[in-house]
Amino acid sequence: MLDVILAVKLRMVVLKIRYMRVQMIYLLLLLWSSGSYALGVKVAVSSNFTAAAKELAQLFESQQDTKVSLSFGSTGKLYAQISYGAPFDIFMSADADRPAKLVETGNAIKGTQFTYAIGKIALYSKTVPLVDLTVEQLQLLLRSSDVAMANPKTAPYGVAAQQALVKLEVSKPLKNKRVYGENIAQTYQFIETGNIKLGFVSLSQMIANPDISYWLVPQEYYQPLKQDAVLLERGSENPDAKQFLHFLRSPQAQAIILRHGYGV
Repeated sequence: MLDVILAVKLRMVVLKIRYMRVQMIYLLLLLWSSGSYALGVKVAVSSNFTAAAKELAQLFESQQDTKVSLSFGSTGKLYAQISYGAPFDIFMSADADRPAKLVETGNAIKGTQFTYAIGKIALYSKTVPLVDLTVEQLQLLLRSSDVAMANPKTAPYGVAAQQALVKLEVSKPLKNKRVYGENIAQTYQFIETGNIKLGFVSLSQMIANPDISYWLVPQEYYQPLKQDAVLLERGSENPDAKQFLHFLRSPQAQAIILRHGYGV
């Protein structure tokens, strides 16, 4: 009888060890699927850079045999998400200030911040030809219309649009006629769908469709839109993330960035 009891207890111990092993394997698989041990790169990208980022990611994946996951949004919202622990390896901002703040707070790695692109803004209308208008004609048009722009509280392109309105001396008349998009992508949709007659968007959005009418805002009308990238704390041990940042500085990547209407 004693032998039977010992055998049963031994069997229970063996089963318990096996159960613990299964739990450990399950935990490791869960961590892997959540990205804690996953290969590849998770990148938070300002929405103005959508088209260029997709092309860059595709080229990098073909060269490195790895996966680049892109998440787009306004710079301000992405910054807030990262500050609260969102699982990104790299932040590609539409300004230089927020990456610098992430470095200051320990959410990004010191010495990894650099300018990957210099943005440009354009005034776009789907219904009004803008190409040959004089500044005076543009001023009259802006004073008589609602104008779409990205929210300057969360989007650097919105700040640039505000600065351009001041330079054009139409800022005060337009104070109650501004329609804010959450980001530059939503702003473009306001105009593209015909809800708003004209607005300020990214030049890269115009280049994607050469048949549309736009006025390229002179760069002296707004502060340079230096778009900085930075390695985040989560990506500090990720070799793919470091390689992607290095790739962004390569001649191949810079050629793509230039083709999408940015400076480098």
